[in-house]
Amino acid sequence: MVPNQKKYSFYFYIITISLAVPKILFTLRPEVNLFTEEAQYWLWSQNMAWHYYSKPPLVAVLNFLSTSVFGNTEMAVRINAILSGVGIAWVTYLFGSYLYSKKIGFWAALIVQSMPVWWLASTFHMTDSSLTLFWTLSIYLCYRGIRENSSKWWLLAGITTAMGLMAKVVIMLVFPVLIIYLLYIGEFNVHKKNFLKFILISLLGFIPAFIWNWQNNFDTFRHLLALSGTEGINNIPTNLSIASRSFIEFILSQMAVVSLFLLPAWLAAFRNTIKSKNAESIYLILPGLLAFVTFAALSIFKDAMINWPAFAYTGLAIVLAKWIDRQSIRWKKITFSGVFLGMFIPILFLSPDYLGLKSSNIMIKTEQNLIKRLLGHQQLAERIDFLTDSLAIEAPFVFSDSYHTASELSFYLSGNPQTYVINMGVRKNQFDLWKGMDQFLGKEKYGVFVSWNYDNFEGKAAFQEIIYEESFVTSFKGIPRRPINIKFCRKLIEYTPSIPSSY
Repeated sequence: MVPNQKKYSFYFYIITISLAVPKILFTLRPEVNLFTEEAQYWLWSQNMAWHYYSKPPLVAVLNFLSTSVFGNTEMAVRINAILSGVGIAWVTYLFGSYLYSKKIGFWAALIVQSMPVWWLASTFHMTDSSLTLFWTLSIYLCYRGIRENSSKWWLLAGITTAMGLMAKVVIMLVFPVLIIYLLYIGEFNVHKKNFLKFILISLLGFIPAFIWNWQNNFDTFRHLLALSGTEGINNIPTNLSIASRSFIEFILSQMAVVSLFLLPAWLAAFRNTIKSKNAESIYLILPGLLAFVTFAALSIFKDAMINWPAFAYTGLAIVLAKWIDRQSIRWKKITFSGVFLGMFIPILFLSPDYLGLKSSNIMIKTEQNLIKRLLGHQQLAERIDFLTDSLAIEAPFVFSDSYHTASELSFYLSGNPQTYVINMGVRKNQFDLWKGMDQFLGKEKYGVFVSWNYDNFEGKAAFQEIIYEESFVTSFKGIPRRPINIKFCRKLIEYTPSIPSSY
């Protein structure tokens, strides 16, 4: 190793490990709870299966492993995201170093860690956390297989892609990416055997999904068709104006997730890559470009979520790092300032307010709006535990109209009980596949109904007696939030939930 390159390895590890600290501090903030999706995936881990209604099993498996070791705590859930974030940065560093130098690898990793999408995936344990890690690793290993013409790297790439398939099926975009690239460089026939082996190994990750869907009427496929707007949900824009607005909003959102602070540099580096037609750079931008085009096209027909293509953007950071290394001091200052701001702002946002910078009412309300789906769940659970004890009720079943609320309550209620969802007319979800409230019909059991949206059962259920009800208001730093209805009921005598007609 060239001596003056060694420092970049040291800098990389110091900065990357240091960036985990604000995420840990954020998770330890007592007023901040699990994100609603995080709570849902945690509850899946308490009901282990080959697959789940909307997602593959890896997110639940990781939660099961981490909470088995560290208990059912926020940190036990989020440690998976934090480690995934470190892994994403590390693979980016390795890839940049392999292609160019430790210096390029270092700056590529820093650019990745300044992107908002990285902060989201490495702070909150979502399916995108492990998806992005395994995607980045697969792209790196596939490139080594191509460059070195080695079956070993293709084999490892197949294993990591199989793991990625157990995180999110969208990782299958790696197949067209490789086909396009191999055709572009004129080496498809050279690598055809290894590529086919890679596909076969990768598809092993699809086995859990196939087993579960075979047993469950292929519900996941119906759900994915519904999300694409082709089955069950009629959300195709009715006119050109709506389609155009959806498309433009998607484009703008993607500029934001890769960091607006770096936008001039992104555009210049991308333009340079297209002009130069350099094979290495084409390989690095192709995954992000294909994912972007795919979901941009989808956004014309339905609302496309901001995070959907973002897992494929890590290679862009290497392109930008290589480009900026050849630019003037002025360009370097602009880019490095963007990287600094891209890190500093999330650190400031996540960290506890030691310096009082976020103590004004405006800042508190802004923060409340930004993290509203992470607030009040523990307060609500503690109130229900208190009322249960005060009313001398033993082990009531808790249910809600929202699977998000039900999941949060399962996590924060004493003893982590299984909670239930009463379907009020929404699309199918995982709770519809689990054992439901009908098991309590006619039994001397108490139920607790919790809802942000309803103050009665809308004819979907009836109890012999409502023994207590209240409207409870949670708060954030002394500022009240919207009320939630709590009802304690005795003996379920009727239960006729809506039967989901959409997926």
